[in-house]
Amino acid sequence: MNNSDFEWKLENEWLLEVLKEARKQFDEKHDFKEKFKKDALETQKQLWQDIGSVSITNGLEQIVGFMEFIGTMKLQKRRHEFTRKLEEKYERMLLSPYFARMDFVEKGEEKAEKCYIGISNLINDNFDFLVYDWRAPISSMFYDYEIGEANYKCPEGTIYGNLTLKRQYKINNGKIKYMFDSNLKIDDEVLQDILSKSTDSKMKAIVTTIQREQNKVIRNEEYKNLIVQGPAGSGKTSVALHRIAYLLYKYRDKITPQNIIIFSPNDIFNDYISNVLPQLGEDNMCQTTFKEYMHKALGSELKKENYCEMMEYILDSRKEGSYQKRITNIKFKSSMEFIDILKQYVVYVEKFDRNFVDIIFRGNLIISSKELEKLFFKDYAQLPLKRRLQKIRERILFLLEPYEKYHIEEVADELRDSGSYIDKEEIMECSTAMIKDELKDIYCEINRMTEFDLVDIYKKLFENLELFLSNSNTKYDGKKIDEIKSYTLENLKVLKLNYEDQPPLLYLKGALGDLPKTSEIKYVIIDEAQDYTPLQYEIFYQLFNHASMTILGDLHQSINPFMNIGDYNNISHIFPKGNTCIINLTKSYRSTMEITKISRRLINKEIAVECVERSGEEPLLLGFSDEEAIKEKLLEDIKIYKEKGYKSIGIITRTVKEAQNVYSFLEDKVPVKAIMKDDEEYVSNTLVIPAYLAKGLEFDVVLIYNAGDENYNCEEERLLLYTACTRALHVLHIYYCGKITPLLKGNY
Repeated sequence: MNNSDFEWKLENEWLLEVLKEARKQFDEKHDFKEKFKKDALETQKQLWQDIGSVSITNGLEQIVGFMEFIGTMKLQKRRHEFTRKLEEKYERMLLSPYFARMDFVEKGEEKAEKCYIGISNLINDNFDFLVYDWRAPISSMFYDYEIGEANYKCPEGTIYGNLTLKRQYKINNGKIKYMFDSNLKIDDEVLQDILSKSTDSKMKAIVTTIQREQNKVIRNEEYKNLIVQGPAGSGKTSVALHRIAYLLYKYRDKITPQNIIIFSPNDIFNDYISNVLPQLGEDNMCQTTFKEYMHKALGSELKKENYCEMMEYILDSRKEGSYQKRITNIKFKSSMEFIDILKQYVVYVEKFDRNFVDIIFRGNLIISSKELEKLFFKDYAQLPLKRRLQKIRERILFLLEPYEKYHIEEVADELRDSGSYIDKEEIMECSTAMIKDELKDIYCEINRMTEFDLVDIYKKLFENLELFLSNSNTKYDGKKIDEIKSYTLENLKVLKLNYEDQPPLLYLKGALGDLPKTSEIKYVIIDEAQDYTPLQYEIFYQLFNHASMTILGDLHQSINPFMNIGDYNNISHIFPKGNTCIINLTKSYRSTMEITKISRRLINKEIAVECVERSGEEPLLLGFSDEEAIKEKLLEDIKIYKEKGYKSIGIITRTVKEAQNVYSFLEDKVPVKAIMKDDEEYVSNTLVIPAYLAKGLEFDVVLIYNAGDENYNCEEERLLLYTACTRALHVLHIYYCGKITPLLKGNY
């Protein structure tokens, strides 16, 4: 028997031993689960027999007994749920218990320990680790080191030694499909095998191919805040999700998925990534979007434009007379200068005299204006404005209440003496109504002094904008400022809130103390970081300054040319320097070299980024006489690539209007889906989608609809087109009619 055959024999024997233990533990957990289920049914049956229908007339003893049963049932439910999750874990292990092995000789030892690495730990009755969880401290060496000297950190300190073997496996249905030794990093052979396959549904876990630079982000605990910059296809979102899984593993007793929130670009993307954590054996964290959070916080009184509507306006309304005025507004309200204005304004509003007056009722001084000023400017000065006004209102009403009660009784006595009323209730109703009527003007005055009208506060900012511009070195002249003022005030007058007005309004709401606490959130993930403005980061910090943040983005994928981060330096002042680190991911794993090449040229500058050396078809630029001809070619290419076995095809348009046009042409000719709004569910297969909704997604084949010079014709859309092109894994076709976009001229 040669060495290779001998190794295969040993590995198969080990696999059988692991599967035998996994089967044993699966059966135990299955039996426990069934027992807990049976016990729960018995408890419910006993509850009905012993206690019956609960009623207050049956006495306190019955209610106490009922609550004891409820406590027992809750405990049984928790046990059942815990055991069910363990059962699922062992069920996964029976299919593929591990994906790697490393042999490690600890310093001072002679014999190497064989460490098998999988999705979860597997420990036998003798407390031997048959399989280590990929998140365990020792497993980090597999991702970080080549053969030779290595170390890992654990609670006991740093353990030094040597790696003598690194081996990778593909195990399906409990059988080894292949294995090979890797002397260097996690080998490109595995990546090539995975990347060459078709993608057919949602994002998958990358635990078998985590690279060293990715592992650095996943396990980083040195800094509270991480800013991760990486090119398209560098695995930023996957890294973020694996980081969540790592934190849940390491701090199992301290955090749960409810303590973690991820802000995704849209609901489509939330749906797309929803399978990753369950694949890793963890429950999903709270998933939301900035738009969803903001719209909920701002309420429903105003008509609020959503992000998609703004993008459609930017891309499709250039010929409208008010277009430049709107763009000026967007730029101004997304600028660093406007943040300074908002901060000045918050200080101004909190110090602004509320015109307090004496509160007098029937000749009695309830509270003087001087006392109210003292409460506002001194006693409650540490509170934000909303809470301060609430406290003052509560104080006035507290002092007013005994006078109100006294005079109600006084009037009631008068009515009783008059002999006009017989019924006591009628007398009290009448006297209360009379005093309430007398108090109307006083209540109006209290409301005026303690009113917190967020929209009115925002409106007053623009009515007095020059006052706050005088302290800043503004690049906007008087005419532009007048335009910004009038445009904003006109919209607010008709209760219309453009998207660019919503983050400033949310910032004021938070700064003035009108947002709920978020102290239960300990970790925040912000994906597609480039598409948030510096003001939105001020809001993130305002909401979650106690939490750790992981911020992931690519400055070259800013889909909105006027509302974006600009540069990470623009938010460096927000996060403490000693507690914040920027990590650059430098390798792209998504596209073929040919697709990467044309995409990089589209950026129009050199970027120091590697890519996996995977070849494929050359991207095609195909010109047509009109859009009907493009649609016919689209239909032909969809059929060709479906026949070739590609599972996901993305037809990426510039706008929703184009997407609707293309979908209407295709829907009765070929199986196709469309996504037109940011709150729709992700669907795979053949999909028509606007470019700004496709960020973060990937497709086997990407067909760009009409990149002619009438469509993509300005510098502001360069990164939008780049983002669309970088969605492609294997095939990229760019169709155009008329002349090719100047953004691609000379780059092919």
